[in-house]
Amino acid sequence: MKKIIVFATTFLLFSLLLVTPALAADDVSKIQTFIQSVIQVLVVLAGLISAGFFVWGGIGYITSSGDPEKLDRSKKTIVYSGIGLTIVLGAFVLSAVVTQLATGAFGGSGQ
Repeated sequence: MKKIIVFATTFLLFSLLLVTPALAADDVSKIQTFIQSVIQVLVVLAGLISAGFFVWGGIGYITSSGDPEKLDRSKKTIVYSGIGLTIVLGAFVLSAVVTQLATGAFGGSGQ
């Protein structure tokens, strides 16, 4: 489990390096675009990780052979994956709402 967490963290940090950096200049829209692209990358990665855990939990559920401990562990994996995906999508929607409100209040380019 520790290897998975280390791999996921390393992959996340590496993918953030691939996002085009925005230099903090006078133009606020560059910063806004940078933050939006970081959030989009994080949501995509979280979705992929969640889908992987859904599959992992489903395979564990199928191959549990009636063992109550394995069955319970697989059910928890599926439920926690769904909860995590819900939190990430909620954060994505919340960030979009905050972006719209900030754009309306402070001006800028509404994308």
